Amino acid sequence: MDEAVGVNADPDMPSDSEGRSSRWRNWTGFWLLGLCNNFAYVVMLSAAHDILKQQGSHNSTSPTPSTVALDIEGAKGSHYDCSPVSTAAVLLADILPTLLIKFSAPFFIHKLPYGFRVLVCVATAIASFLLVSFSSTVWISILGVIFASVSAGLGELSFLSLTVFFSRDVLGGWGSGTGGAGVAGALLYSALTQAGLSPRNTLLIMLVVPVAMVISYFFLLVFPPSFPQWKCREVESVRGGDSQSRRPLLDDTDEEEEREKGAEEDKVTGPLTFIEKLHIIKGLLRFVVPLGVVYFAEYFINQGLLELLYFPNFYLSHAEQYRWYQTLYQVGVLVSRSSLCCVKFRRIWALSLLQCVNAVLLLLSVYYQFLPSAWLVFVIVLYEGLLGGAAYVNTFYFISKETGDRQREFAMVAASVGDSLGIAISGLIAFPVHRYFCSL
Repeated sequence: MDEAVGVNADPDMPSDSEGRSSRWRNWTGFWLLGLCNNFAYVVMLSAAHDILKQQGSHNSTSPTPSTVALDIEGAKGSHYDCSPVSTAAVLLADILPTLLIKFSAPFFIHKLPYGFRVLVCVATAIASFLLVSFSSTVWISILGVIFASVSAGLGELSFLSLTVFFSRDVLGGWGSGTGGAGVAGALLYSALTQAGLSPRNTLLIMLVVPVAMVISYFFLLVFPPSFPQWKCREVESVRGGDSQSRRPLLDDTDEEEEREKGAEEDKVTGPLTFIEKLHIIKGLLRFVVPLGVVYFAEYFINQGLLELLYFPNFYLSHAEQYRWYQTLYQVGVLVSRSSLCCVKFRRIWALSLLQCVNAVLLLLSVYYQFLPSAWLVFVIVLYEGLLGGAAYVNTFYFISKETGDRQREFAMVAASVGDSLGIAISGLIAFPVHRYFCSL
């Protein structure tokens, strides 16, 4: 079956032709792709703030950097030591382009070859670094952040769907790499600027990251012989050798009907119809909704509450406390996104419930100020990152495992909208919450 392009009959058990070396190369390749894909997205936040601050200092008529930057020490006059505008402002600029791509791409992205998509991701990442580095106005810096968002959004849905052509363990590599991007991006940018490099020179050095993406994709991954690198994915037919271990996404029919349905599905060829895609999306809701809730709760915490959790008598300043909150969150994400090889957890709804408990607890602590020390917040934020990272990797692992082979590539693309939608909604809600607390 030549049309069964590269999707393993049982993704958990690679074929005999895929040796240990190939599996290691593919896992490493997806780890690097995850790191490179999210790196610009993470770094652009800090870098754009610094560039905007420089622009604001040279042009008194332009918007002040406090309108978008994480100026935690600014805007006194509130009991909560607020910045003039919620940190959700930058979050929205960084997530809305990604959300737009994820909503629209599932219905046309299969017409674009994977090789072309990767080149677009690389080009937009390079453009983001260059635009923010050499910008002379605020809107050019924001445009650079938008390019980073486009690169990350297109890359995430493309690489997630690409995993269906490899053994399923590459999902662990991808998840771990995306978790590493948060820690590596923040630490590397801070280290280089702390060492005396200007933000502009630091960003120019980071142009090596898009180059690493090209090397990882085109030279490190071991593709199946008939992989359509530069061809459209018009034929979405693959083999279904793992149907007995698969839970169907679509209907609650009995096992006998599902076995017959799976056998018929394996014989179907041709691209998915629009109606079929809508049915797949309906079946994905039980994965996508809990994932969206997890990300809504954690980004509501990160962008709406952490700025307000300031302990004046602590030995760290307000800005230092905030940076440590964000760093520990990223560490938690890295650990849990790297855990797929050790533990798998299918009940994503339980993770979403626990994350909502975190959000309510911290919201009450902001209002009543009953937490005694920043140390306790450090622990909660680390735990928050563990929940978020676990929800992400387990969601896509079980979608890959439980979706029919013919549906799997589209399902991975469509499900990627869940986390971005939750993040965008949290950013919108964080604005009035921030305004309310800062008015007290």
